[in-house]
Amino acid sequence: MILPTDIPTRAEIDRLLEHRAPSSVSIYLPSDPASNGDPERIEFKTLAAQASSQLGEAGAGVRVVRQFEDEIGYLYDDEGFWRHQARSLAAFATRQWLITFRLPNRLLSQVEVSDRFHVRPLLRALTFPHVAFVLALAQGSVRVVEVTPDLDPARINVDDLPLDVAGAVGKSSIADRAPIRRVQGSEGQKVRMRQYARGVDRALRPLLNGLEVPLILAATEPIESIYRSVNTYPHLLSRGIPGNPEAASDAELAADTRTILDDLYATQLREIQELYAQRSADRRALADVAEVARAATFGAVQTLLVDIDAAVPGTVDEQTGAVTFAPSPTGDVHDVTDEITRRAWLTDARVLAVRNDDIPGHGPVAAILRYPL
Repeated sequence: MILPTDIPTRAEIDRLLEHRAPSSVSIYLPSDPASNGDPERIEFKTLAAQASSQLGEAGAGVRVVRQFEDEIGYLYDDEGFWRHQARSLAAFATRQWLITFRLPNRLLSQVEVSDRFHVRPLLRALTFPHVAFVLALAQGSVRVVEVTPDLDPARINVDDLPLDVAGAVGKSSIADRAPIRRVQGSEGQKVRMRQYARGVDRALRPLLNGLEVPLILAATEPIESIYRSVNTYPHLLSRGIPGNPEAASDAELAADTRTILDDLYATQLREIQELYAQRSADRRALADVAEVARAATFGAVQTLLVDIDAAVPGTVDEQTGAVTFAPSPTGDVHDVTDEITRRAWLTDARVLAVRNDDIPGHGPVAAILRYPL
């Protein structure tokens, strides 16, 4: 089973974060890729009813509530949509439109009605997606496998993908004389393999175009180095799966891939935490919520770590970044960490939505600054 995901692009995140309008609804719910969609539809309807109630309590008129319910109803009635889910669903609705994202990460059910969207959980899908493609490449075969957190690996059908080296160059054997400068022997075989690798790369472009999903190469030399020399996909990982992929099952490739992804994300976090410690000595690292809010307001945040589960009710001044904390969220009181995330993201900071244990100081946020404040 291929996991049907709609991981948002940076432009789509920008649109959500820049949105401001009364009666904006954010809904998150967990989903099961193996489900027929009925449990998810029921949960979605329940959360949408909560949103309708909150809209009424917030003073939205009957017409606005009905417009929202119409948009929800259109999605609820789309049986084909509900039959193809990932591990979570995020929905963002206004009185005029509704957009959804199917995510590879498991998120908790929640609904929020405000003048802005609750985007922070969505960023988790961009931080550590735990989804990858494996390119199992050998002289005699090639296959592409999608790896996701909880499902069995799935083979991807790729149009125009060469079957093997010989077939890619129209020969019965790669030992035939090469057409370029009459190259023969091992050098001629490398020429054939390079043509084969280019054909594989061309075939993968429609699949990978616009994605930021890691691609992991399972291959042996010399074809591993040859493919890397012609690859055009920017998210091919430097670490691959060693050994002959023809001798490995899809499940074995998936297990190796999950190990690589775990190590990759752990390394990224460790490097950020080490950099945070280094920058602390230069007054370029902050963990106090009020200080981070001020830094984000002035565009000083280079990297932001934010607790995906944090809740810090309050407001952040648009001009100064001063924080006014509140006992609980209301119509005019939002989540301070959400606003910090928005301001950091829109000033091109790197934003990582992580668990509390991964944040230096174990607070709701931590920031590495571009310059000291």
